[in-house]
Amino acid sequence: MPRLRAAPDLQVSAWLNTPEPVTLAGLSGKVVLLEVFQMLCPGCVEFSLPQAGRVRAMFAPEDVAVIGLHSVFEHHEAQGSTAALSAFLHEYRIGFPVGIDRQSETGGLPLTMAAYNLQGTPTTLLIDRQGRLRAHHFGHVPDLRLGAEIQALIGEAAPAAAVADPSEPVEGCTADRCPVPASPSSAP
Repeated sequence: MPRLRAAPDLQVSAWLNTPEPVTLAGLSGKVVLLEVFQMLCPGCVEFSLPQAGRVRAMFAPEDVAVIGLHSVFEHHEAQGSTAALSAFLHEYRIGFPVGIDRQSETGGLPLTMAAYNLQGTPTTLLIDRQGRLRAHHFGHVPDLRLGAEIQALIGEAAPAAAVADPSEPVEGCTADRCPVPASPSSAP
């Protein structure tokens, strides 16, 4: 199995729908669905953003965090302002936290987009509870597939059931047997 790598930090210029900036380190212990989108991307509007909303509604917030990343790599004039994105999020009723990917000073791809080596939008990224990038989907992902991947990641970190240490004696047991304890109603 290939060695899993830590998900790169998010390089965000502003956050919407959250009172505090969101960090992957702050989400440690949760599975993170990071939905990378652009306002003018038809696949984002029709498929990925509604799907991210469904994931947020379906999974417990203590298990799964859903965040968006508005990563503008084209049509900067139309999509580049915080006011335009804020109006878009309101219009489409997107309530999860959304960061604005920091633009490159050299005019290249936005910084988080480049760090994750993204091909475009929509892109759905899944990050496990330990902060490792586990799935990278460019384009639409069927709901059942995405749900199964998320559930598998939730299950990976489920606490292991307590197992008795066989070297420690259990009350009432001997080396060769453990009798069923007498119930209070069967006592003489």
